[in-house]
Amino acid sequence: MADNKQSEIIRTSLESIKTMLDSNTVLGEAVTTPSGVTIIPVSKVTVGYASGGLDYLKKDTPVQNGKPVFNNYGGGGGTGITVSPVCFIVIDAEGHTEILNVNAPAGVEDTASRVISFIERSPELIEKIKAAFSKK
Repeated sequence: MADNKQSEIIRTSLESIKTMLDSNTVLGEAVTTPSGVTIIPVSKVTVGYASGGLDYLKKDTPVQNGKPVFNNYGGGGGTGITVSPVCFIVIDAEGHTEILNVNAPAGVEDTASRVISFIERSPELIEKIKAAFSKK
């Protein structure tokens, strides 16, 4: 009995994860500025999942022919999902491509100021980038 209920918990959890995540979660929707610069957000998705359960008998569980009429089942599961931006792929109007790493190591050009520079050139990008990351 526990196997069926545990399978149901796992199936339901995995189906829920599947509806929340898709390829657009990792490689976001491209945003193009009026000046022809295209920015594509790239994210890392981390999923953690745990579940468990067991059948148990209470003292007053009815018994028929030496076997319990029914078992009680206690179980549950939990899922954690994290979506973290990793980088932005920037393609200028001439087709030159650059990757702006969000987690650039020390000593590398300041990525944040480079991203801000692109955003300042086209103010509507702020809303488009916010929308791209808040879809799910």
